[in-house]
Amino acid sequence: MPSVVEQINAKYMKSQVVDVRPGDTVRVHQKIREGNKERVQIFEGLVLRVSRKASHTSSITVRRIASGVGVEKMYLLHSPLVLKVEVTKRSKVRRNYLTYMRKRTGKSARLSGMAFDKDAVNTIHDEKAEAEEEKLKEDVAKKAEADAAKKAEEDAKLEAKAEAALANREEKTEEE
Repeated sequence: MPSVVEQINAKYMKSQVVDVRPGDTVRVHQKIREGNKERVQIFEGLVLRVSRKASHTSSITVRRIASGVGVEKMYLLHSPLVLKVEVTKRSKVRRNYLTYMRKRTGKSARLSGMAFDKDAVNTIHDEKAEAEEEKLKEDVAKKAEADAAKKAEEDAKLEAKAEAALANREEKTEEE
């Protein structure tokens, strides 16, 4: 029988996560909320470290050079804010933590690539996430439909008002 902690961990884990390894070049799609707006930000870089692969707290450290400055971000793979992790390139490395890559720039920072099946690695079927995404799309469609109906109603009112004003004007011109 699983313990209480294991049950809670299982509750918050995603059913499947992309197999990410150190040395991979990944594209991470992260949901960002600014005020009341939400958008998806994509961060592409080299995976320096993969921690606690079997846990719900499994994380990856991704590094890239942005405007001449090294930027590292850590992502929790099972976080609801991480929408998608996409492996674009797989490199041959013999270490688990690539901390030495921080000191390298230019040609010395290159890693030799390995052949791998992108489709097999990046294809994930998470029914919960797909259902949630479908629900969001339906909500957006319903809201757009309601807005369109409201606008059509307002347009009809304005048109009726314009016709009444036009009829009123014609009556006045006939009387004179």
